[in-house]
Amino acid sequence: MKRSSLFFAIAVAVIVGGLGAVDVRAGQITLPTTLDVLLVPGNFTVTGLEPDTFSNFTYGTSPTGSPPAASAVNVSAFGPVGNESGITFGAPFAAPAGMTVDYQISYIVTAPKGSLISDALLSVTPNLPPGTTGTISIGETLTNVSNGALLGSLQVSQTSLSDLITFAGANSILVQKDIMLTGGSLGAAVFFINKGFSSNVVPEPASMALLGIGMTGFLAFRRLFKRASAA
Repeated sequence: MKRSSLFFAIAVAVIVGGLGAVDVRAGQITLPTTLDVLLVPGNFTVTGLEPDTFSNFTYGTSPTGSPPAASAVNVSAFGPVGNESGITFGAPFAAPAGMTVDYQISYIVTAPKGSLISDALLSVTPNLPPGTTGTISIGETLTNVSNGALLGSLQVSQTSLSDLITFAGANSILVQKDIMLTGGSLGAAVFFINKGFSSNVVPEPASMALLGIGMTGFLAFRRLFKRASAA
């Protein structure tokens, strides 16, 4: 092998090695599962066509202890719908007639290393008996984990079953979901709550710097061999 070819191979290896660094994630859980499994600290799950990671799950109810328990909330893969894929919460979230129940679910979603999440979809499948005065209202806030900035919010109800927003890309997002059900005259329930995300690969500054270093080194090698060949 010519020396110029050898140094070219070395430069390429440096560049590819830096860009291909593996983002290690521990304790992955396979979907479908139940929410109680995901509430254990340190557990993670990867789902959907995009390998986003979901972690740091919390679950609360008001009144405290209202069913369903976390063990009765199924968590499965959602999508694809257009470019969106993510997770679905399946459970009989319900408010009996004359009662209001507020459920809270939060978690962090993280795109693969080198990717940024750029939009989010929220949709719901309600169950409202004919003639009921019951209502459903599900709201979400999305926060950039890296700097605490609010990225946006979504809202669905019995009259608007889906919502989609786009925002400046973020690698990791805190999702805080509030599920408010008012039973009214005949009760109100929600069976499925879908959450989708789409992300795009974006070169990270460190990767771009490494790429620049590799290319600079390669060009330096080429100049060195040109001078050596001319001597």
